[in-house]
Amino acid sequence: MKNKKVLLGMSGGVDSSVSALLLKQQGYEVIGVTLELYKGGSCCNQKTYQDAQKVCNQIGIPHITYDAKEEFNNYVINDFINTYGKCQTPNPCIECNKYIKFGFMYEKAKQLGCDYIATGHYAKTEYDKQFGRWVLKKSNAGKKDQSYVLWSIPKQTLEHVLFPLADFEQKEEIRKIARNYRLEVADKKDSEDICFIPDGNYKKFLETHSYIKQKPGNIVNKQGQILGKHLGLYHYTIGQRKGLGISNKVPLFVVGFHEEKNEVIVGEERELYEKEIMVSDINLLLVEDITDWLEVEVKTRYSANFAKAKIRKEQDQIRVIFYEPQRAMTKGQSAVFYIEDIVLGGGKIS
Repeated sequence: MKNKKVLLGMSGGVDSSVSALLLKQQGYEVIGVTLELYKGGSCCNQKTYQDAQKVCNQIGIPHITYDAKEEFNNYVINDFINTYGKCQTPNPCIECNKYIKFGFMYEKAKQLGCDYIATGHYAKTEYDKQFGRWVLKKSNAGKKDQSYVLWSIPKQTLEHVLFPLADFEQKEEIRKIARNYRLEVADKKDSEDICFIPDGNYKKFLETHSYIKQKPGNIVNKQGQILGKHLGLYHYTIGQRKGLGISNKVPLFVVGFHEEKNEVIVGEERELYEKEIMVSDINLLLVEDITDWLEVEVKTRYSANFAKAKIRKEQDQIRVIFYEPQRAMTKGQSAVFYIEDIVLGGGKIS
């Protein structure tokens, strides 16, 4: 029989604060933890710690902090820099969930004698009889569901993960609970930035904190015709239209890069659509392998709609063939596979 001791990641926001409240009401022995990830980040400042501490005091649970700055730098920031360095577009939340929230934090939970870790994500874990294992599922939150950014968590931890907000459909329901219990964070604004780049200027961050510097080059079409100039490939992502500084009869979008020639390649919108991609860095949560074609639904970015496709494992990659062409699929972003509401697994578009 598992104990009901849980380590809850607390960011000082309303979601994790209400999660603490709900877990305590459900009879769990809750410890709130705030991870120090990046000095000056939106998730790692004095206000964050103070808000989390206040909520814990109000609810009557202990609050601790852990310094995870070295791990965050090694696994999240370095990946962010190196992905841009390869002309790809990273999603740092994926790495943070894999290595920090459901890696580092889970190890700390075990040291504290906790059987569970919890976060304020909108997602769900449960035991599925059909598959005979614990699974990760979509929450009831519709467009706010966050199962997409959780595909990379180690599958052996799934049965030890609690998502107290799994069954809420609206953020306003969470805020209402916080107001009813007079939590000061009830109306605190959601942070939507990359946590270690609170001003949103990722180009400046890369230039200041990495080997990536401005390197002017040409903007060309697929025929190699020079249409404009750029300051560095990292300024652009697939599907980008704004900021190209090009006048053309029809709108032009970034459709690719020629790294060796330091060129940004642009084309018309129709050139953004593809029916097939390869996916690497795979993490399968539901099955051990995919030996034959399997029909799934796929998301290729957090805000994308689900698209029907068939997938098959080929050596250490997965081939994805969509039934309808998909727009602006971007290397470095995640492709996440679903069977109905269950996350089959995912990987990086390569």
